[in-house]
Amino acid sequence: MIMWEEKQDVRQQVLTDIIRRRRSVFADDYLDVPVPEDVIREILTNATWAPTYKMTQPWRFIVLQGSQRAPFGEYLADYYRQRLSAEEWPPGRHERARLYPLKAPCIIVIVFRRHEKIDIKEWEEMAAVCCAVQNMALTCEAYDIGAYWDSCDACIAYAREHWLEANEQCLGFFYMGYYDRQKHHSAKRRTGIDKKTTWLY
Repeated sequence: MIMWEEKQDVRQQVLTDIIRRRRSVFADDYLDVPVPEDVIREILTNATWAPTYKMTQPWRFIVLQGSQRAPFGEYLADYYRQRLSAEEWPPGRHERARLYPLKAPCIIVIVFRRHEKIDIKEWEEMAAVCCAVQNMALTCEAYDIGAYWDSCDACIAYAREHWLEANEQCLGFFYMGYYDRQKHHSAKRRTGIDKKTTWLY
């Protein structure tokens, strides 16, 4: 009984530590180190264990690596050049955007696939995909992989033009990469629950 309680305490602490250590880590901080395929598969498998009402599992993932990143970089840079003024989008910013996806060893396209036969509110299925992405973020943290979820307009448009089917929406791109934890510190905190919670007895 004591051993079980000790094991339970360890699991609770590990989970709490992973949740509270998780931060968005951007591609500028990633190391030029590939994320192994077995790790990517584990991250995506954990994503599929998110809560999903009536088991619709309304998610699909597209993994971009290697040569698949550069075309997105070109699209990203051109997308904003066509929509912003020269002052808003100077050459330096254009070049930075073009090269930015190459800094991420792995980018996962998050696709929301609406179930066409089971009648469920759209927000419930979309919430399931959000839970799946949180599972991905927590798994990345457990593997010391930096990650963040980017929902920029260019991401959405690129996915729509290249991969999406009629019943699908892109909810953004999930960037991943190893990084130097010693050089990356975040002082961000959360508002205490007493300011966000109403207790009714």
